[in-house]
Amino acid sequence: MEFVTGYKSLLNPKDTEKAIKLTKDTFEKELSSSLRLTRLTSPLFVEAGSGINDDLNGVEKPVSFSVSALGGRKMEIVQSLAKWKRMALADYSYPVGRGIYTDMNALRPDDQVDAIHSVYVDQWDWEKVIDDNARNLDVLKTTVRDIYAAIKRTSFMLSENYSVLEDYLPEEITFIHSEDLEKEYPSLSSNEREKAAAKKYGAVFIIGIGYPLSSGIPHSMRAPDYDDWSTETEEGYHGLNGDIIVYDRIRDDSLELSSMGIRVNREALLRQLEMKNLNERKDLYWHKRLLAGEYPQTIGGGIGQSRLCMFLLHKCHIGEVQASVWKEETRRDAKERGIYLI
Repeated sequence: MEFVTGYKSLLNPKDTEKAIKLTKDTFEKELSSSLRLTRLTSPLFVEAGSGINDDLNGVEKPVSFSVSALGGRKMEIVQSLAKWKRMALADYSYPVGRGIYTDMNALRPDDQVDAIHSVYVDQWDWEKVIDDNARNLDVLKTTVRDIYAAIKRTSFMLSENYSVLEDYLPEEITFIHSEDLEKEYPSLSSNEREKAAAKKYGAVFIIGIGYPLSSGIPHSMRAPDYDDWSTETEEGYHGLNGDIIVYDRIRDDSLELSSMGIRVNREALLRQLEMKNLNERKDLYWHKRLLAGEYPQTIGGGIGQSRLCMFLLHKCHIGEVQASVWKEETRRDAKERGIYLI
């Protein structure tokens, strides 16, 4: 069921729009300040076959079109900017400790469409240069804590401006490796494990997304050429990436707000392409530049704008905070329940 039984929005449509702007303006400032990020203009589309576009889990098909003025060259609407950001950091010569963020608007027509998924995706895409010797879990966790603190400060600002919006996030985020999560809940699916952990702790960062667990199945899939999910850490686990997951009281379920990680170096890229049987990607423009050592070592990720607004404004459906397309029965059901979909 897409809508929560008995749900009533705490904000009317007009106040919702005001609160969306306050959420985005506040979090953007908090994020850029915490991580020392500069806003950069990003593309809506990139050239097909360049290797710059993100293929997410490796199965999603990007929206494409040809440009007549360029002799019919094929372009693709971005699915995320994971690779483009790292290339931009190199081309703009950003120093260690500084980074960029951008408003990313994407289309993912292969995504399921439900209460938390939409064809339209809007997120803050960010990327930061780090030292080569900073490829470790301590750096990853420190960055996660900085992002979580920005979310907490935004939640506080909203509760100060709208008394009906309770800030119920815990003071600290809990870290747990996907391998430990599987051991704790061996009979549950990965989604069910996420819900159990989120409900137990309120907010968690699940480390290690993409590498096969003890069961032989990854917690979730990751493309082989942006996050480093195969490096073995000192703790004996694989993966320098993860997801920020919160417990959504309105839906009584987990909600992923961010996917992020330390990016692949040359060794990790070659290893992960081999594991995925995608060695042909080594000949793509983006990949050749990385293998040639032209990109700095970075950490980066994406933070869902509509997801964050939905969560902090206590909404039950992502359509309450973004304009997208929905099934007619979804809109009809929402109207009958008094739920306004933008």
